Amino acid sequence: MTQYMIGYLVGSLATDSINRKLAKALARLAPPDLALEEIPIHDLPLYSYDYDADFPPAARAFKQALDAADAVLLVTPEYNRSIPGGLKNAIDWASRPVGHNSFTHKPAAIIGASPGEIRSAIAQQHLRAILAACDCPLMTAPEAYIHFTPGLISDNGDVTDARCEHFLRRFMQSYAQFVARMTKLRPATG
Repeated sequence: MTQYMIGYLVGSLATDSINRKLAKALARLAPPDLALEEIPIHDLPLYSYDYDADFPPAARAFKQALDAADAVLLVTPEYNRSIPGGLKNAIDWASRPVGHNSFTHKPAAIIGASPGEIRSAIAQQHLRAILAACDCPLMTAPEAYIHFTPGLISDNGDVTDARCEHFLRRFMQSYAQFVARMTKLRPATG
């Protein structure tokens, strides 16, 4: 069995983010052919093309981790009817300099949690448009907008609701199938 390394980005920079809890739950519920590892974005400075000739160490480490991943999972909240600025900044770093886009042909999926019923949906629509511009193939179904209620997911990633756990497990199984399919279709580099 092939094991795929999945780099995941948490859109929220908050330590106690409900989306970080969701990411931990997804790592626990992933099938054995997916190994999830967070690629942190909190140390990235604001992107400017002034850095294109010489990336700062945090940006270099971020791009190396993203390049090493077979696929990417984005776990994000909605901020002001879009994605958090830190996540957009990370995507800008990943897609630069021109000709060195770390998202090109990298299979991706999007999921998010919110205290509201569908708020993550708005952020995910913006994120889909951004990643399409990055030539990043996206899993389109199932869509996943998790209505986060107190106690739904523990700090260590245990899901307390059986229906939600079943849905998240199915989401990760679908993602594993998508990653396997897209990886076989990825153009050869070099």
